[in-house]
Amino acid sequence: MTEQKSELKKTLGPLMLWGLGVGYVISGMYFGWNLGLAEGGTLGLAVATFFIIVMYVTFTFSYTEMACAIPKAGGAFDYARMGLGKHWGYLAGMAQSIEFIFAPPAIAAAIGAYLHMFLPQVDVMTIAIVAYLIFTGLNMIGVRSAAYFELFVTVLAVVELLIFSGVSFTAFDVENLKRNALPNGWGGAFAAIPFAIWFFLAIEGVANVAEETKNPQKNILKGFGSAIVTLVVLCVLTFTAAVGVAGWEAVVYPEPGATASDSPLPLALAHIVGENNVLYHLLITIGLFGLIASFHGIILAAGRSTLELGRERYVSPFVGKVHPKTQTPVNALIVNMLIGIIALLTGKTGEIITIACFGALTLYIVSMVAFFALRKNHAEMERPFKVPLYPYFPAIALLIAVVAMIAMSVYNLELMLIFWVIVGVGYVSFRWYQRS
Repeated sequence: MTEQKSELKKTLGPLMLWGLGVGYVISGMYFGWNLGLAEGGTLGLAVATFFIIVMYVTFTFSYTEMACAIPKAGGAFDYARMGLGKHWGYLAGMAQSIEFIFAPPAIAAAIGAYLHMFLPQVDVMTIAIVAYLIFTGLNMIGVRSAAYFELFVTVLAVVELLIFSGVSFTAFDVENLKRNALPNGWGGAFAAIPFAIWFFLAIEGVANVAEETKNPQKNILKGFGSAIVTLVVLCVLTFTAAVGVAGWEAVVYPEPGATASDSPLPLALAHIVGENNVLYHLLITIGLFGLIASFHGIILAAGRSTLELGRERYVSPFVGKVHPKTQTPVNALIVNMLIGIIALLTGKTGEIITIACFGALTLYIVSMVAFFALRKNHAEMERPFKVPLYPYFPAIALLIAVVAMIAMSVYNLELMLIFWVIVGVGYVSFRWYQRS
């Protein structure tokens, strides 16, 4: 394959990057986060979310420095490989791929359940698999069309969250935030960490389209920075508005003793306007775009992550090829889709989310270690943007990520072992392709 055929097309500006950054994450505002309330209550999840916000803000600015200096599709894989060597590069790349490949099946399951309410004659799993085929196909066509679609659905999803917050605050009562605020003690706050991470999971995917960004040294900062500010505001609004309507139990359990729901926003709205109100159905319908935005966006980022691993022969070179006509990573997208569908068929959405979170935290830890190594060993590298308050920002991000990883491992020992088994099996592949 020639050098030209392995290059990605540069088409993205700061607005597109904002759309991708917010779009990757925004489904976390619509489902999943409320399961952390069952673990930690309002106070436990709020405390966990506060520290996770601090981690993501400090991490994002640190990560932006590396993305501007090394605008490559591999993101953390390229930063770790340059700063720490190929073995650390493998760990960062595999953790990134696990995060990006395992997050979409959880979102696909939510899309399937969502549309099943409107199309009860169609099976949830069938809808989820069809969604995989459609959005993987859209990503194969070209990054520009994929990014325009992502921007469109992201704007709709943001508007819906703002409308939801406005409606919910009409029934807001601060006493609802205080009711049974810490049901499982402070241990519940640690158990709620994966669901706090779900609010922001995959924001770092912006770095994976750096190679397709026009003037990446300037535009990545604009896209990354505006995306994290938008997400923090939406997180605080959604959390307080939803819980403030009738307490945290009301956005976790449809009725006392029922199984925890993945639909906190409809539960909150039902307390205000009822399930038969036109506004209820309108907002729920628009809310589907939040799921689609993240599903489509993470598929896009995952393709670039897997592509870079293949280009450097850390996994099969088959996934490291760019289609000569569309200039997109078609092979990587197809392989990622097949793995995602297999995970989807297990039906274990909560477990899939947690495995994706293990990948994310491993990525964050290795990335921050690589950040310090790059500052020390590649001081001469041109850095169009430098993280503020160095070394405190990257150190804070690293510390919180390590604490979160330890807490998640304690509360999810079996899933932690599964994650590391996947990493270990991949390492065998890595050694094989590096030798050959």
